Amino acid sequence: MNITREEIDEFISVLKITIEKNDYEPQVDKILKDYQKKTHMAGFRPGKIPFGLIRKKYRAAVLIEEINKIIPENLNKYISENNLKLLGEPIPSESQKPLELDYQDNFEFVFDIATLPTVEVTLSKEDIFQYYKIIVSDEMIDTEIDRIKKRFGTKTKSEVVSANSQISGTFEQLDDRDNIVFEGIFSQNIPFLVSMIRDEDAKNNLINKSINDRVIINVRKAFPNATELFHILQITKEEAEKIDCNFIFTIEEIEEFVDPELNQEFFDKIFGVGVVSTEEECRAKIKENVEVSFEIESDVRFNADVRNQLLSKIEIKLPEDFIFRWLKLSDRDKLKMSDEELKNNMSHLLEHFKWQIIEKYLAETNNISVTENDILNFAKKNVKLQFMSYGIFSLPDEALEKFALDSLKDEDNEKQKEKQNEIAQEALRYKISNFIKESVKLDINEVSREEFNSFFEKKSQTEN
Repeated sequence: MNITREEIDEFISVLKITIEKNDYEPQVDKILKDYQKKTHMAGFRPGKIPFGLIRKKYRAAVLIEEINKIIPENLNKYISENNLKLLGEPIPSESQKPLELDYQDNFEFVFDIATLPTVEVTLSKEDIFQYYKIIVSDEMIDTEIDRIKKRFGTKTKSEVVSANSQISGTFEQLDDRDNIVFEGIFSQNIPFLVSMIRDEDAKNNLINKSINDRVIINVRKAFPNATELFHILQITKEEAEKIDCNFIFTIEEIEEFVDPELNQEFFDKIFGVGVVSTEEECRAKIKENVEVSFEIESDVRFNADVRNQLLSKIEIKLPEDFIFRWLKLSDRDKLKMSDEELKNNMSHLLEHFKWQIIEKYLAETNNISVTENDILNFAKKNVKLQFMSYGIFSLPDEALEKFALDSLKDEDNEKQKEKQNEIAQEALRYKISNFIKESVKLDINEVSREEFNSFFEKKSQTEN
């Protein structure tokens, strides 16, 4: 086994791996002898097939499999021992010669590699970055309380339809003269909210009606969303896309949602027993939780601004041809791009690689890394935010940890590794972002939600 490296330019090197007969032959023969014992072949007793026949039939496949083990193992060893910091991964060189497995004893494999460019990133309190803090208004708190009430409200029977009712009944298809179609579409007992109806005339015709009352509804106008329509009428999505006619709807059940009272029972259910005791404390707690979600949005904007600013002032050269070839070979399934699409998106992809290089530099020079505990805590944070979006603000630590651990697991080992790696990368980016915040000066601007959205919508349009 011999590996040599030839530098082509400041980025690209060629690695040549020579695999000799004694590197693979002992293992290949061992596998073939095992095949000899187990293979069944007409005319021969088990274990008595001549080794030459086994070798002739299976050697090429076994040799390829063995070489495919030897190459990555020794490539990784060479890269590690020589402390090579690579951009992407080694890719087969275009100068690779075809192999003649039946006539060669020694094999040469040629790979192109690209080393990371050298960068230097300096951050100080002289660097000023805008940070937009979204103010939580009383109206936002009111809206959030209403949302939580709706989630934990109860249903009660009613005799009259209101704008907030949930109703169910029977839909029967009508013809052009509003007569019931024989063996037409018929749907029964599918509940829906009156508020779902987009046609104001149909909605108004239903309001104040009672059980057993009948109303003619044009379903296309009432439910323009085909997904809603196929569910309500119990038809296929294809039929839902095409249907445009009147139905007669007979009201069979009316229910109203009753909001819970803001009392101790409600507070305990939402925040945990004894955590909140008054409406003022409830509003303060909700404000605190909304601020957490807004902080995430502010951080996303801050990180985007930092990324753009650092990329604009730090020059990073990259081997574009190598990256294009590597992406074609390695990430085609993930990117789901044709060659033409890949070329058109190269500028964005190169910016992505440059930012990864900057992040890597900041992490390595400032000893920023993630532990298993960091990964678990970040997973717990994601789970907590998810439950908060459902209106659940109190979750026992044991349950939170269980959900977090479950989110990192998968029956497929490869998918599990991918999940854990994604969380690890998110946790690392989070720590890098916090490091940047601490290293620079933040010019904090308090803005309303409307100002925040409006400002960055305009900025995104300008950037595009």
